[in-house]
Amino acid sequence: MAFDLSHPMQLIAALAPDIVIMVGAMVLMLVAAWGSESTERQRRVGVAAIGVCVISALSIIYFMVTHASAGGGVIAVDNFRWIVDLILLAATAGTIALMLDYNAREMILPAEAHTLVLLSTAGMMMLAAARDLTIVFLGIELMSIALYILTGMNRRSEKSAEGAIKYFLLGAFSTGFLLYGIALVYGATGTTNLTLIGERITAGQVMSTPMLFVGIGLLLIGFAFKVALAPFHMWAPDVYEGAPTPITAYMAAAVKAAAFAAFLRVFFEAFGGSAVVWHIAIWWLAAVTMVVGNVIALASRNIKRMLAYSSIAHAGYILVLLATGQALGSSAFLFYIVAYTLATFGAFGVVVALGQAGEPNLNIDDYAGLWTVRPWLSVSMGVCMLSLLGFPIFGGAGFFAKWYVIQAALQSAAPQTRLAVVLVLTSVISCGYYMYVVLVMFMKPRAAAETVSDPASVGSATRWVIGLSTVILLVLGIFPNSLVSLTQQPGSYLKPAQVAGVVHR
Repeated sequence: MAFDLSHPMQLIAALAPDIVIMVGAMVLMLVAAWGSESTERQRRVGVAAIGVCVISALSIIYFMVTHASAGGGVIAVDNFRWIVDLILLAATAGTIALMLDYNAREMILPAEAHTLVLLSTAGMMMLAAARDLTIVFLGIELMSIALYILTGMNRRSEKSAEGAIKYFLLGAFSTGFLLYGIALVYGATGTTNLTLIGERITAGQVMSTPMLFVGIGLLLIGFAFKVALAPFHMWAPDVYEGAPTPITAYMAAAVKAAAFAAFLRVFFEAFGGSAVVWHIAIWWLAAVTMVVGNVIALASRNIKRMLAYSSIAHAGYILVLLATGQALGSSAFLFYIVAYTLATFGAFGVVVALGQAGEPNLNIDDYAGLWTVRPWLSVSMGVCMLSLLGFPIFGGAGFFAKWYVIQAALQSAAPQTRLAVVLVLTSVISCGYYMYVVLVMFMKPRAAAETVSDPASVGSATRWVIGLSTVILLVLGIFPNSLVSLTQQPGSYLKPAQVAGVVHR
């Protein structure tokens, strides 16, 4: 199936999965508004929202099976987009499933929360499809505006309100960098289409234009804020800690996947020919982010804050793939983000399962002796921690995810050996906090009953999220080839413009 994106109806057809999510969100917004707030209503809307995700996923699978493609245009029609979309939809369904139990416990009754998640996902899917800088901007704004509201959904929590205002202010600030960068790139190249920008840079028409250099730098800063690269990460810990836990999982996994998908596509397809301008900046951003995220996570004793710094470190790992400047990097990205999303949702699912109203028990030491009262939750959390660490066998797909990143770094045309060494060394540092969680659960005695209450029963939706995440992680750790072959099919690779300026490091 080949789409002619110059025809309006063909363009609409190629956007069918995104439109399903948008229309579903608007319909459910009306359903949520017509009636009083209640746990039952928010649960019904949540289940319907998961159904919308399933319908969108089925349309994506149809496009994949029929080998849908398109030539040029403002959106991409390729396997890279479809795989990222499926990851985003799985993360969205997992987020809503966690919210079904979490919102009831925390008395977050507005059913509109589920529709806001769908609208944010629509923005993320637009980012995954974007082949034009204006579409990138629209996707980021649609994603971010909904997230600002979701971060502050718990009106009873001061931390939630603080996180929302910080996220809004810094998000708006970073959007200014992004928009100004787009304007300068347009001024230098005369287009916002990624393919045309790449062709004009490769042809040498605009390579020496200072306006282009500044535009690329501003775009890099804008993306660095969105994916929480050091030193542009200052918003992430407070926002992740203050947001409702399911939304924290959503931001740590889905937002990172969507923003990095757009990040890689823009810099591979548009700016590959000007890598001499941005490669050294990417190299240092990756190295500093890996070090900062892991070192500060060592000192964190709040589980959500520790996972926030962990997500910053993982942003550094993913950025290594951009530093390679090779198509193999985009394939490794898809495998990595699947493993990372599963591990993140499994870990945050356990946090939701063990939480109490008001979440007073978010200290890692509160999980002491968990093995004695909730062995299956302990095993699931252990698998997720080991996966994020990149431990073989018991860490499931997490080991192969980091292995493919290292392989991409070493096998690129200009091997990034030093960056691979930094990745390995910082992964060793991460043992200090991932293994501490495992140690606390399995080797520390349970505190006295009068100081620590036993975990309450786990909601069915939360059990499904934890169970599926853990099982799929372990299965992919034993049989990774099925996912590898999917990420290496034609169309799963991003094709960089002629790369110049990437050097051995």
